Amino acid sequence: MRRRLTPVSAILLTLAAIGLVAMLIDRPIDLIIPAVVFGIVFLLYKFPPGRSRREYRPPRPSARERRKTGAAFRRKSAPFKVIEGGRDDDEDRPRYH
Repeated sequence: MRRRLTPVSAILLTLAAIGLVAMLIDRPIDLIIPAVVFGIVFLLYKFPPGRSRREYRPPRPSARERRKTGAAFRRKSAPFKVIEGGRDDDEDRPRYH
């Protein structure tokens, strides 16, 4: 389903874009500093500094891959047992209490 832009949100987005362009032309430092700080925080979140110092460990194979590489995969037979139940089927009793 296609989302349509309502007139109110179109007006708000247009005014926000005009305000950003006017701010960039009039006082660019007021827009550049928050953008740089946001970019640094985003990069630190995406690539944490502690990750590069650790030694590289190859990822462990999944359980499915381990089964394929190991001995032939055999499925255990589950010893299910049917237990006969003794239920009284009285017709005069109501089904739900």
